[in-house]
Amino acid sequence: MAFKIPLAWLQLVRNKIRSLVAVAGIGFIVILMFMQLGFQDALYSSATQVHRNLQGDLFLVSSQYKSLTAIQSFFRTRLYQALGFNGVESVSPMYLGFAKFKNPENGEKYSIYVIGFEPGRPVMSLAEVEKNIDKIKIPDVVLFDRNSRPEFGPVAQKFVQENTEQILEIFPFDSLRGYRVRVGGLFGLGPSFGVDGNLIVSDTTFLRIFPNSRPAEMIDVGVIKLQPGANPKKVLEELKANLPDDVKIFTHEGFIDFEKQYWATRTPIGFILNLMLTMASVVGIVIVYQILYSNISTQLIAYATLKAIGYENNYLLNVVFQQALILSVLGYIPGLIISIFLYEFAMEATKLPIMMSFQNAAIVLISTILMCMTSGALAINKLRSTDPADIF
Repeated sequence: MAFKIPLAWLQLVRNKIRSLVAVAGIGFIVILMFMQLGFQDALYSSATQVHRNLQGDLFLVSSQYKSLTAIQSFFRTRLYQALGFNGVESVSPMYLGFAKFKNPENGEKYSIYVIGFEPGRPVMSLAEVEKNIDKIKIPDVVLFDRNSRPEFGPVAQKFVQENTEQILEIFPFDSLRGYRVRVGGLFGLGPSFGVDGNLIVSDTTFLRIFPNSRPAEMIDVGVIKLQPGANPKKVLEELKANLPDDVKIFTHEGFIDFEKQYWATRTPIGFILNLMLTMASVVGIVIVYQILYSNISTQLIAYATLKAIGYENNYLLNVVFQQALILSVLGYIPGLIISIFLYEFAMEATKLPIMMSFQNAAIVLISTILMCMTSGALAINKLRSTDPADIF
């Protein structure tokens, strides 16, 4: 037993260049898998960050709802109808929309996401929003997302340094005339794959920004708070059974899962990330297979000699699998270290929540080992069929 591991190791180090190339190739595949998983997690995390910060038990949306950024409005009357059901304590309407934000430094315009709600019934659980909720009660005062992408200009930096309200100009997409607002505070939410920056406003200010495209009676999300002790699933079923079919109702967790499912299966980016993760694994199997096959071919006389003196196929196959395991670990370690630095770089560049997690580290480690073992299983066919008589 003590002889098995040294044999596998000695065969790898006998040709250092080939082994280093193998480790580099596996490390590169590990980095690819980490980056794909990191971007995938960032996709789901950023797409659901508004959902996760909503204060509510149930959520009412249009029956045509697909995602929070694909605006689908419904009549506010439906939300107030829900207020009459047992277990419902309060309801709050939310308005959502995209507008063009004029960079105060260079005058260029960029799409920004505007979130509006009644300040007297706040729906966001962000501490900075709760702290500044009284400020947006003043008409035309907004809260600016400090984590927005840099193309919006140094709005947050100036607010912190100068501590004065800045005048900003916002343009509805259906109008060439801008609407002036003042920055009254900051909050931290961050961009997503569909949103570059965020503004939080009162419902009154929202309707002033979008005077033509948004009637007051049309809302995008209805936030429902239940009475203490009420069963969310029971109230949800009652609402589904009695409200018209032009709305959908979700629990908090169901609302988040629906958004994730949309981005995973109904958008090109979700499909591409899944495809690239699969392709990285396939390329990794091919690379490791070529290395192990080449190593077996080079050491064929040595393997034939071991067979001739009585070693069985199982022993030799174990050597190959041990080589595959060693290569997977040696390739994984530098791949993990480099990926941590790449995550930090990508997060700083994109403002997306790309962070290393224990779950992803474990997934990639297991995937790397399985990838190398699969390559070993394919490569041993040549060894299995080796006949010492043919070699000598």
